[in-house]
Amino acid sequence: MTPPLFLQMHSLPIFIDEVQYAPELFSYIKITIDNGAAPGSFWLTGSQAFKMMDLAQESLAGRVALLHMPALSQHEIYGSGSNVPFSVDLDALKQRKTTGQQALLTEMYERIWKGSMPGLVSGKFTDRDVFYNSYLQTYIERDVSELIAHVDKLQFLDFIRAAACRAGQMLNVHDIAMDIGVSDDTAKRWLQVLEKSEVIFYLRPYSNNLLKRSIKTPKLYFFDTGLAAYLTKYTTPEILANGAISGALLENYVVSEIRKTYFNDAKDCLLWYYRDKSSNEIDMVIESDGLLHPLEIKRSVNPGSELIGAFEVLDKGSVPRGKGAILCMRPELSAINADNFIVPIWII
Repeated sequence: MTPPLFLQMHSLPIFIDEVQYAPELFSYIKITIDNGAAPGSFWLTGSQAFKMMDLAQESLAGRVALLHMPALSQHEIYGSGSNVPFSVDLDALKQRKTTGQQALLTEMYERIWKGSMPGLVSGKFTDRDVFYNSYLQTYIERDVSELIAHVDKLQFLDFIRAAACRAGQMLNVHDIAMDIGVSDDTAKRWLQVLEKSEVIFYLRPYSNNLLKRSIKTPKLYFFDTGLAAYLTKYTTPEILANGAISGALLENYVVSEIRKTYFNDAKDCLLWYYRDKSSNEIDMVIESDGLLHPLEIKRSVNPGSELIGAFEVLDKGSVPRGKGAILCMRPELSAINADNFIVPIWII
């Protein structure tokens, strides 16, 4: 069926899934829009983010809203089903508490281990290992092979695994390259593929002209902690909870979840981390409404007040500091003082 006939056969509005496999449709969709089709006449979805972006920007620039939809958020899976962007506001935190589902340490690591892919969450696929194995095979065979000519597929799988072992850590391209025996330049290109296809993302370091000693290296995170746990060969949530990277994957989970609360609400956000040459470090900084909100992520049930000491370094910058928080495994919402809260991770 030709694109014009296809569009004639279907009344608007129309929903087209995996539209990247029919690139010839885009120019005809553009013509239909230019001829007066109402906003919302076309809903286009696809699993290949890089290809979708290229097609949309090439053919539908100025005519389309682009929404990046990561996997489901914690609140969508285990809470009320709704999605509200996370903020360090006491009233908002109290409201989140009423709609979330409490999780202790073992339950939290089950969430981390299982991940948040819709196919698993919905129950459509019941075997987690088979699901992630198939996901990786399909991703490398279809997406990666299209972006990297003559790629060694087994080596690329080892590369993703090497990246997963460093989730929640500062990016060290050379170490990843050494692990699998490729050059630093190859590792950089392959990381760009992972980022472009939304397997990984980075948290950039916060800096401004008054914080001259801050470092410039980003931190690496996976969109889905279930995939990272599968790649690093943790076979049960219990083993993961006691594993060498349990803290890093908990941090990855928190950062990813906060990010998802914004993206799944079609909102952008400014998320950073902070570290300087004096080893002052803040796990996450949310910049919102002209304020910096520092966040520390800890596995502890009883985090000490000393953990907020690094927050003060932000006062040397030009953007005022707002409320801060320690995100941890304490079961109930609490506070260190009027400006710094203790927030259970299950509330995010």
